[in-house]
Amino acid sequence: STYFHKTCQNKSSFILNPMASEKQDDPKMVVAQSAELLKKPTLLQSTILGGTSAIFAVNFTHPIELVKTRIQVSSSGLLETCSMALRNEGILSFWKGIAFAYGREGSYTAIRLGAYTPVRDAIGAGDPNAPWYLKFLAGALTGGVGSVAGNPFDVLKTLAQTNKEKSLPLATLVGQMYQNQGIAGFYRGVEVNVIRACVLNATKMGVYDISKGYVVKTTGWERKDPRTAFFSSFVAGFFMTTTVAPFDRIRTKIMNQPVDSKQYNGMVDCLTKTIRDEGVLSLWRGFVPIWARFAPMATIQLLTIEALYGNFGFKSI
Repeated sequence: STYFHKTCQNKSSFILNPMASEKQDDPKMVVAQSAELLKKPTLLQSTILGGTSAIFAVNFTHPIELVKTRIQVSSSGLLETCSMALRNEGILSFWKGIAFAYGREGSYTAIRLGAYTPVRDAIGAGDPNAPWYLKFLAGALTGGVGSVAGNPFDVLKTLAQTNKEKSLPLATLVGQMYQNQGIAGFYRGVEVNVIRACVLNATKMGVYDISKGYVVKTTGWERKDPRTAFFSSFVAGFFMTTTVAPFDRIRTKIMNQPVDSKQYNGMVDCLTKTIRDEGVLSLWRGFVPIWARFAPMATIQLLTIEALYGNFGFKSI
């Protein structure tokens, strides 16, 4: 009788709602329902996971950034820069300044990458179909705040990377900077760094977020699928390079000033002198190594944070 009762109940539910059975068996519906059950990370949780993924990624991209930085402050090409560093300083020289890079990623990138999702959701841009400018705004906000927190590490990392002599101990470099320029020395170039970070993160996270929507729509993959993250982050890396390269060049030149002297009176002065002496196109000097760094950096960072989100039961970006 129990079997008969369940059979009649199922038949009656099908008659009342013939689509119910199909919806239950629809894989897309199951995926959507499971996605709704995932929780959103808090601002602190997401920032910690963002910093973790960034510190992991920088171990692989730091050598590329060292080459990029040296190209930007000299007239040397890619191959010449690599061969000179290898011949004169050894293979480990490509990781010069890695300690400061860890500090930068644990502050600046932790905020701009990790805080993006909570801030995006807070301003009403969490829906995949939300206006693109809100996603860019969320990226700009987190990037700007993060750059202020990470500026001291940025300055010290740049000085360490461009030093072609014997590496200075961390305490020595910090002490020299403080003795000659005080606290202000650690915030040299902060104005261009904030602008750069706003443009970079708005482009990176905005394009990545929007690209994921297109990839999902075109391929049918899920937003949390590693393939979706890979293709979306690669596209984001190219657009990041195009928009950020000029700001990156000016920032590097300002931060690379000797600890005991000042060659530029801010961003505008540096920009004017660079264009006057080297031409407008020089602002994109080092485009290839910048892209060679941005593309894998964005890919590793975003794949890692997406994996961490999944492991902790959080919704994907």
